[in-house]
Amino acid sequence: MKIQISSLIALTLSLGGIVSAQESARIKVATVDMQALFQEFHETKATKLKFEGEQKRVAGDFDKRKASLMKLKEEADTLQKQLEDPSVADAKKQELYKERQQKQVEFEGLQKEIEEFVQRKSRALSEQMQLEMKRILEEIQGKVQKHAEAEGYDYVLDKTGTSTSQVPILLYTKDATDITGALLKTINEGAPEAPAAAPEGGE
Repeated sequence: MKIQISSLIALTLSLGGIVSAQESARIKVATVDMQALFQEFHETKATKLKFEGEQKRVAGDFDKRKASLMKLKEEADTLQKQLEDPSVADAKKQELYKERQQKQVEFEGLQKEIEEFVQRKSRALSEQMQLEMKRILEEIQGKVQKHAEAEGYDYVLDKTGTSTSQVPILLYTKDATDITGALLKTINEGAPEAPAAAPEGGE
């Protein structure tokens, strides 16, 4: 009986050691919603406002150019009607024809300029936006990494990530903790305060 008890104790201690080793070796995994962090980050909101302002400015410049283009078209159309008027003398029509041709040249030149303007501005804004978004994502990733290191996580997985076929990469993770809520509370710490709106009717 003593031998059996001793063997049982030894087996229990051995199993306890194995379980303890397994517990200590368990990987600590967390998930995070990067899209939610991106949308709520103060840098993202400020950048979006900035680019909305740029887009409005470009749209304003486009409208001015388009108005000039329409004015040239109206002038060319008016000249064309005069050319088609049988009561206008031939000598006068020669002058009208030259003027009409000049308006057409100006119209085509301005039309091409507007097309190039739109393409150039759209490309520049798109490239600048991509750079800004990349910078913001890197900053958010840094915040996620800092939080993960402080909490002792081995891996943090983005639960909104998708593959090239648009299939979610993360379908299931056992015992993973979602740290999105905690990060949403701290991600905007140290953000500059928004300027107070001027009171209506103030000087």
